[in-house]
Amino acid sequence: MSKGQLFERLRREVRGEVLSDPLSRGLYSCDASFYQIEPLGVLIPQDESDVEAALAIARQMGVPVIARGAGTSQCGQVLGRALIIDTSKHLDRLLDLDAPNRTVTVQPGIVVDRLNTLLRPSGLFFPVDPATSSRATIGGMAGNNSSGSRSVRYGIMADNVQAIEAVLADGQRARFSEIPEDLQELQPGGTPRLLQLANRLRQLHAREKEELDRRVPKVMRHVAGYNLHRLSQGRCNLAEMLVGSEGTLAFFTRLQLALQPIPAHRVLGVCNFPSFYSAMQATAGLVELGASAVELFDRSVIELAQASPLFRDSARRFVKGDPQALLLVEFTGSEHGALLKKLDALEQALGDLGFAGAVVRAEDTAFQNEIWTVRKSGLNLLMSMSGPAKPVAFIEDCSVPLQHLAEYSDCLVQIFQRHKVKGTFYGHASVGCLHVRPLLDLKQKAAVKALRAIAEETHELVHRFKGSHSGEHGDGIVRSEFIEPMLGKRLAAAFREVKECFDPHGLFNPGRIVHPPRMDDRSLFRYPPGYGLSQPIRTALDWSDQGGLLGAVEMCNNNGACRKRGAEVMCPSYRATRNEHDLTRGRANALRLALTGQLGPDAFTSQEMHRTLDLCISCKACRRECPMGVDMSRMKIEFLDRFRQRHGIPLRDRLVAYLPRYAPLASKMGWLLNLRNRSGALSWLGERLAGISARRTLPRWQAVRLPDEGQGAHQEGRLPVLLLPDTFNTYFDPENLSAARRVLQAAGCSVMVAKPAGERPLCCGRTFLSMGLVGQARREAERTLAFLKPWAEKGIPIVGLEPSCLLTLRDEIPALLPGKEAKRVAEQALLFEEYLCSRSESGQIALDLDRLPVSKLLIHGHCHQKAFGAMPALLNTLRMIPDLDVQPIESTCCGMAGSFGYDADHYEVSMKIAELSLLPAVRQADHDTWIAADGFSCRHQIRHGSGRPSFHAARILAAAL
Repeated sequence: MSKGQLFERLRREVRGEVLSDPLSRGLYSCDASFYQIEPLGVLIPQDESDVEAALAIARQMGVPVIARGAGTSQCGQVLGRALIIDTSKHLDRLLDLDAPNRTVTVQPGIVVDRLNTLLRPSGLFFPVDPATSSRATIGGMAGNNSSGSRSVRYGIMADNVQAIEAVLADGQRARFSEIPEDLQELQPGGTPRLLQLANRLRQLHAREKEELDRRVPKVMRHVAGYNLHRLSQGRCNLAEMLVGSEGTLAFFTRLQLALQPIPAHRVLGVCNFPSFYSAMQATAGLVELGASAVELFDRSVIELAQASPLFRDSARRFVKGDPQALLLVEFTGSEHGALLKKLDALEQALGDLGFAGAVVRAEDTAFQNEIWTVRKSGLNLLMSMSGPAKPVAFIEDCSVPLQHLAEYSDCLVQIFQRHKVKGTFYGHASVGCLHVRPLLDLKQKAAVKALRAIAEETHELVHRFKGSHSGEHGDGIVRSEFIEPMLGKRLAAAFREVKECFDPHGLFNPGRIVHPPRMDDRSLFRYPPGYGLSQPIRTALDWSDQGGLLGAVEMCNNNGACRKRGAEVMCPSYRATRNEHDLTRGRANALRLALTGQLGPDAFTSQEMHRTLDLCISCKACRRECPMGVDMSRMKIEFLDRFRQRHGIPLRDRLVAYLPRYAPLASKMGWLLNLRNRSGALSWLGERLAGISARRTLPRWQAVRLPDEGQGAHQEGRLPVLLLPDTFNTYFDPENLSAARRVLQAAGCSVMVAKPAGERPLCCGRTFLSMGLVGQARREAERTLAFLKPWAEKGIPIVGLEPSCLLTLRDEIPALLPGKEAKRVAEQALLFEEYLCSRSESGQIALDLDRLPVSKLLIHGHCHQKAFGAMPALLNTLRMIPDLDVQPIESTCCGMAGSFGYDADHYEVSMKIAELSLLPAVRQADHDTWIAADGFSCRHQIRHGSGRPSFHAARILAAAL
């Protein structure tokens, strides 16, 4: 069998996408573990019939198959030299909801958070809540036997899966569910093959019952091997046998899940402890208070949360003093008053332990959600630690009885000290399952040696405390080889019999659970011997703070947070296409593989790499929302700079890049250029020649003249402000600049305009950067810095209106021109609303505002406003207007993204992004509701997609003067 024959048959016999190129295989060679194994190829099936057809082809051709969901596994479960079948794109539907019986049937690719969103109107939810719930698929969770923060109340996946429909290795379909004591009763509804499997499993269980009772740890969190111990000779559920099997026994196509009523109320107490050991000693007593969750943060996670732009404000609210550990204790119930008494009891319990005043009460839902968001980002925060040594997952899944938790933790610290490494601790204290990760640099041979030694010593320790080495993340590559040392040769042999019974020819995910490789086989590592840059690269931007460009790319740990589809921004293009290569993770992996020579010579500047980065709209959401701070927008600039040098720049991109330079002349001919919007022929010609979509109306040129520097000179007794006009508000929306001046003057400011006398206006270089012309951008940045430097040195705020332009002063320019000048200007650069909000809160200015003719205002935040945390300032500033209900639109990017949406090739994706959340929200708004959008391109997308106008905050505030 050749790979070519395999892919030829797949393309002929299935309707889904077949990916066989080196880049696609590279993107599917990683999960969130430290392993990397290139698959034979990838199938993204359209439906269940595609799955069956692909399995038949694989069986006939002797090709192994691995089922994959979100690819967030931490143990290498979904990696191998096999055909990967990705169910997350199309097999993601809720098929049937039986609310009276509290069950739901779903396809394996549905994400648990999305499932719970769909279930919310019924008052029910699926209670297994892993930290990756924003992207974890139900199929993957069942494969791993996942759990979550509230397992002490609701159990693990094996407790919540009622039935699984699956395709077996021989091609037969079977439904695994509860079976009767008398297996003959299975005949009417079951196949002979299912009866055979049930019989054989019953025999194995009966034969090994004593050994199972003796060797299987008596802890809730035990998922090692197969769930043979959960069977019985009476009624039992065969679905539990497939849960935790990691796709080695069958291919799941449908799962029936048990649901729970959504708790009417929740409260949360954050317990601040002066030492880690005291937190561990207190855990058992806190669980006995009836908590639904008790979760741990150690000092490392606390410090990283306090330093994170995304979480620092939340951390200030729930961290008291300088604690060494936090325990998050949650209570749920039907009566809020009773839960408040539970918090009182928690405070009393901490006081009795000598920690009076150590509890921060989170009684409102919003505050609780903030805290849980930080908890769910625990791993990602840890992975953002600077330096080559990173927290490595290999003993992070051990679970011990609560009475041993403190001593176990202390012994672990001693192990780390012997090996001269540091460790991080967080996780599910309520069930004794701590996610412990030693810091190791797995590029170094000595670190790999320590990896093995620490694993063996830790497992001996867990065995001594009668715990489990595999608590919820599964076995995969990293733990499968330790099943035999931990559970004994006899049970390991029994597991091999289970595999033989289901899959005698090794079709499904070979080498996991049984017949595993060594966990420290460096040939399977993401960073194998000899890994590194294939050739030196001279970067256009400064990456020194991240260990170079490769170090910045390697910050992506493949956790898949960019796959989320909630109210945040990241990642707009993935939300539209659902393709791995349109994901921040996929792009980071592509760049890493190219830089290290794994995709062949010149891959970094190839057309394939350009296609991978093409739909990155430089929203910068990953800069803020990715807990590792992977800045794909900046990486795209670096790539495009090299790509343009090799391939040149097309006309459309050149027109966009050089806009600030020809805008002064073009604006004088605006009457002529604006004819394009009134002529179908001219629009068609523009698309043919320059690639500008004929379906778009272009912004109207306006003839304007800005005052030169010195006009509107500083007036004594007023706060000096330097207003920085940008290209877009200068030549297309000058009324915004006029409105901003009026508002600032009304606030008591002396407004000066940043325009060199007798020269064209300043430019931040944004348009050049977006097209990869870094040299031209640097020239503009140098000119702008030279003008702004004297103002910045005097401490005069530099205020701008267009988020993408003003924030370039704070982001890209310091990377283009590192040094004191750029830093000083960046410190003084403020968005219009940031300036008004901060000076108003400090009492330096005051605005006398009146009511507007409308009572409600919906705000669409520019992606860069969100990325730099400027949305609170925008909301607070507009809330200064009396009797105005100001509400943000929960939306991802508008889809226009500067010039992106004007490109004919990008039009469909642009509109699809806009339709995800923004445009529906605008259309549903009452006609007496105004829409606010500070972004120039955002306003044009809203007008184009909804027909409604939107206004810059400056215009709205000016209207209220």
